[in-house]
Amino acid sequence: MSFEVLEKLEAKIQTAVDTIALLQMEVEELKEEKEKLSTEASELRSSREEMEQKAEQMQQEHSAWQDRIRNLLGKMDEVE
Repeated sequence: MSFEVLEKLEAKIQTAVDTIALLQMEVEELKEEKEKLSTEASELRSSREEMEQKAEQMQQEHSAWQDRIRNLLGKMDEVE
């Protein structure tokens, strides 16, 4: 092998090593972003569940008030 061939091979190897290093850094960044998004999604799910529970509670309270009002109106009708 000539010296030029070895230099070309060394340059290609260095390019490959540099590319691998860049790809590894990109993979790490993507892993961090994935973890961040996963945490955010979990928080959003938790928040949604909490909101659904509050909505259900408010619906139950609304129904209870409606029943009380109907009862009071029924009593008023009895008086008249």
